[in-house]
Amino acid sequence: MNHTQAFQSHDHSSCKEDGLAHAEELVKTQGLRLTPVRRRALEILLKDHRALGAYEVLEGLKESGFGGQPPVAYRALDFLVENGLAHRIQRLNAYTACVHPGTTHAPVFLICASCKVVAEAATDGVRAALDLAARDLGFTIDQSNVEALGLCPSCTEAPA
Repeated sequence: MNHTQAFQSHDHSSCKEDGLAHAEELVKTQGLRLTPVRRRALEILLKDHRALGAYEVLEGLKESGFGGQPPVAYRALDFLVENGLAHRIQRLNAYTACVHPGTTHAPVFLICASCKVVAEAATDGVRAALDLAARDLGFTIDQSNVEALGLCPSCTEAPA
């Protein structure tokens, strides 16, 4: 999945196909199971580059015949997040598919305040700056998740 395409018009089917292929390979190598409900939850997140709330995922699962009880969605989302296939966007209380599944990384999310499209950006410089600031304070970072709110190119160009 190419994170640079999130704010650009593109054939999104390749993002979805690549994301599912990476997920299937990752769970296979880790000895995990991508059950039908987990797979469908990931497909829902991969549908486009938007962050989705748990109830939006639940609605998609319900439409696919997986039941309408919240634990169904939350269990699937927990699995996806715990295994690096999705991220939780704290600011939006929502979830998005990971564009780097199977790699250790510190995500930086660029969130459009208008259309809710989310891009997961490259993070090397950001993580290095965080580690330096933490080291100066005697702090060790285990995990980080940076979220930046703004406007995507489409919403910036849209007439007010």
